[in-house]
Amino acid sequence: MTTSIRSTALEPDRSLDGEALTLAQRVGRSMPVYGLVVLTVGLALLFSLLLPDTFPTLFNLRAILSDKSVIALLALAATIPMITGKIDLTVGYGIVLWHILAISLQTKLGMPWPVAVLVVVLCAALFGVLNGLLVELAQIDSFIATLGTGTVIYAVAMWHSGGRQVVGELPDGFVGIAGAQLLGLPIGAFYVLAVSVAMWLVTEFTPLGRALYVIGANPKAAQLNGIAVRKHVMGAFVASGALSGFAGVLLASRLQIGQASVGLEFLLPALVGVAILAIGISGIQQFGGAFYVEPLFNGLTLLVSIGIAGWAQQRRNLVVKRRIAERQLADAAPAPAVQQAPSH
Repeated sequence: MTTSIRSTALEPDRSLDGEALTLAQRVGRSMPVYGLVVLTVGLALLFSLLLPDTFPTLFNLRAILSDKSVIALLALAATIPMITGKIDLTVGYGIVLWHILAISLQTKLGMPWPVAVLVVVLCAALFGVLNGLLVELAQIDSFIATLGTGTVIYAVAMWHSGGRQVVGELPDGFVGIAGAQLLGLPIGAFYVLAVSVAMWLVTEFTPLGRALYVIGANPKAAQLNGIAVRKHVMGAFVASGALSGFAGVLLASRLQIGQASVGLEFLLPALVGVAILAIGISGIQQFGGAFYVEPLFNGLTLLVSIGIAGWAQQRRNLVVKRRIAERQLADAAPAPAVQQAPSH
């Protein structure tokens, strides 16, 4: 029987890990949390030194932000169920249908673009409801459930498009969703920033966010403490679906065509560190890396990310077992005999 990595695997916990007394202990405890951040900064500095004329430029920054904003939104969408200990693979499959639908509703049905955007986001949210029902009511493992529904939604995208490109005249307002700039940077980067800040505020400073973390750490304990596990998990899938729907709208606005062959390549990058992928792949491409370098880099980064989380969880489990054993030995040790003073 396999077990998933807990959502709290990377979070330092004094009650489980003990006090970090030395600098080496504090650094070692922080590496599972900030290791990829350090690696990302290191890669950025390395490529800036090796490619000073092309990498540390505003043009390259704009290219990275524009190219990776969709993947970043999908990564944030996948993060929401992950907090509860679930996984949502439909973020990668669903974007295929959502970006096609965003265009076909306007070009084939003549919908105004704001209405088309709203319909796509609502359809994606309803699909999140389906995932939540399968996981919580039918008690199907989230990996299997979302893999199945993701494959179905991809088939629907193929049927809807007929395997052909969906093209047509799109209004300037819709094109501006991805094509506009703010403060000299692509508007997509600010979408990612806004969603990231909103998720951080909710998860860190609201009872809802803390409840999601408790469910991810121990759903049985969450239920015993009065948290509506089923409602929160289903809500996480709905939020994930709605955000992936908006990512599909952003992709459609950027490409201005819909095709079923676009979208599946977003699945793996959405599950690993977006920043490290963006910087690493940009630098490798500027070095003239071959066409197979990007999927290879994606896969290796995923293995490193999961490896760090798995190592952190195993390390914590060993620490907890050792602390329990030490406590049992202390409880089993005979109490020292009290020496009585001689009576006179």
